[in-house]
Amino acid sequence: MRIPHANVIGALLLLVAGGCMGGTGSGLVGICCGNGGNGSNTAPVLGFFVQPNTSNVGRVITPAVEVVVRDTLGNINSSFTGPITIGFGSNPTGANLSGTTVVPTVNGIASFGNLAIDRAGTYTLQASASGAAATTSGAFSITTVTEP
Repeated sequence: MRIPHANVIGALLLLVAGGCMGGTGSGLVGICCGNGGNGSNTAPVLGFFVQPNTSNVGRVITPAVEVVVRDTLGNINSSFTGPITIGFGSNPTGANLSGTTVVPTVNGIASFGNLAIDRAGTYTLQASASGAAATTSGAFSITTVTEP
């Protein structure tokens, strides 16, 4: 028995279109209409968009440290509105982190523009948000300014 191409293609198109229009049953969630294609029905994923750089004791870390919120497909989740909290991931010297450590996200990015550390050493920062796994930055150094 031979089935014409037109019948097979028509049946496949009907199956895909019907599943996408209803948003359920197609198995195409994340590809088509089911959740808007953004993976938003799962937990957000945090990452450092701008890693902390070496700075001097007591000086603001520049450029500003930025944390991005992504969906499970890796896209920036611009609809995420929760605050991001930042603190030490590792702090071998017992230093203090000053500046604003809880900031709102704007278009999926939280910017920490006034962070400073009061002791020389090598550190990591950790960012967290409600409903998301914490993420840790790469290691960076805070150095002491030496006078000539």
